[in-house]
Amino acid sequence: MATLHTRRRRDRPGAARPSRLVPGLVALSLLAGCSGGQGAPDATSVEPSGGGVSSPDATSGSPDGAAGETSDGTSASVAVDAPEGLEDFYGQELGWTSCESLFECATVTVPIDYAEPTGGTIEIAVLRAPARGEGQGSLLVNPGGPGASGVDYAMSAGAVFSEEVRRAYDVVGFDPRGVGRSAPVNCVSDAELDVYLGHDTTPDDEAERDRQEEVLRGFAEGCLENAPDLAPHLSTVEAARDMDVLRSALGEETVTYVGASYGTYLGTIYANLFPDRVGRFVLDGAMDPTLEGEEVGRGQAAGFERATRAYVEDCVAQGGCPLGSDVESAMERIPAFLDELDAQPLPVQGDTVTELTEGWAFYGIAVAMYDQTAWPILSQAFEAAFAGNGTLLMFLANAYARRGSDGSYSSNMMEAFQAIGCLVPESAETEEKPVAERVAEFSEVAPTWGRYFGAVSVCEYWEVNGSEEPEDYSASGAAPIVVIGTTRDPATPYEWAEGLAEVLESGVLISYDGDGHTAYGRSNDCVDDAVDAYLLEGTVPQDGLRC
Repeated sequence: MATLHTRRRRDRPGAARPSRLVPGLVALSLLAGCSGGQGAPDATSVEPSGGGVSSPDATSGSPDGAAGETSDGTSASVAVDAPEGLEDFYGQELGWTSCESLFECATVTVPIDYAEPTGGTIEIAVLRAPARGEGQGSLLVNPGGPGASGVDYAMSAGAVFSEEVRRAYDVVGFDPRGVGRSAPVNCVSDAELDVYLGHDTTPDDEAERDRQEEVLRGFAEGCLENAPDLAPHLSTVEAARDMDVLRSALGEETVTYVGASYGTYLGTIYANLFPDRVGRFVLDGAMDPTLEGEEVGRGQAAGFERATRAYVEDCVAQGGCPLGSDVESAMERIPAFLDELDAQPLPVQGDTVTELTEGWAFYGIAVAMYDQTAWPILSQAFEAAFAGNGTLLMFLANAYARRGSDGSYSSNMMEAFQAIGCLVPESAETEEKPVAERVAEFSEVAPTWGRYFGAVSVCEYWEVNGSEEPEDYSASGAAPIVVIGTTRDPATPYEWAEGLAEVLESGVLISYDGDGHTAYGRSNDCVDDAVDAYLLEGTVPQDGLRC
């Protein structure tokens, strides 16, 4: 989601960088379950074992294992397709155990550094929601972020996927390296994370700029100090390699995959690394991998501006909109309100955070753009805030950050987002324009949001580089890949889906004319039926289908 930017130093196309907000499906989960809406979630929590860093001899299984499930409940794989030196990883078995009564959990061991596979290892947490009927195999899923939990996403399979898909597939989610239950990156304490999220992102004088630098630098240093070995190896390329190890351990020759938001970038990278192993791929809320850092930030600023205008138009049309009686004055009221908070925060009740700052309000307003069902709550929050009470807007901000009013965080998403998003190879670094110039340019396309998406971010203080960067994004030779874009998507603007479908050699575009983030499972039958037909029967949607 928004301008925590990414290291804005790039001289050639590389990983599409998220800016300040997490472009993930999970942002509204505390408000309305999952972003999908096709049934009740299967469960609410699970804690599979593992996820720590271990020594080189932690791998298990044999390269000669047979594909499929064994008599003791493990799944073994054939390692004939293993890259040299990775045979033990590709040949390991998954020891499934019951968890939370409805699901099965396991871990898969992967090297920290694929260039040195005999070095340290980590365990990737995996969960599957077994097929409710005669299965067609595994459907791997990723909800985005970076930093969102695929394990949690798979637990919500009943809310995301149709009953037909649930009968056909084992829905398998995994927490990518550094995320959730897979060697999670922890940068700061919960109290320090409160300070980081609520800090003044629009400093007005030297003292405020110094304080901003202190907060951002402290966050970055904490991430690197707490995960010195893993921090350089949190790239999406390495996560995609982990995904192929998991494919082998599941006994699958190809991967059937649904990725949302940043999960589309993970899927794109996988398809480019392993095009012959692409099965039925669906990439929803797509990121354009060819965009450079500032293009991503400017695009998201414009996307949130477009979504905010859609909200304001609806608010005014409903009557009694707390922002004003006409669209233009209502749009102007939002940045004016944020300016007021910058000067004087509002009191918050029932929370360890006692003041709603401009930083917290940014998250509270932005999260409501992810799903139009949250718009009435945002209007109520504005009404309360204009009356001097910031509690409801803080509730929305908490929903975004996966934070409880007691000050505890239910995941490390906000930290993993930075640790993954700020990582770039040394060869990709180049200086970019000054902050004031960037903010001015962003504000031209996004008067409400430009100053936030163009602001200084923690990535300016990131002192570690990654080791890999993709050179091509066409996934030449891959099976058809379905790309979905929503016309008023705030976090992954529609134009990005057009770009991804164009760059992928086998890309097929579905366009949904609507609001909110992503489309499958939360839009209409046109989208859902096309995706289901592809997943279930292999029927490729018409390229350019509009829903």
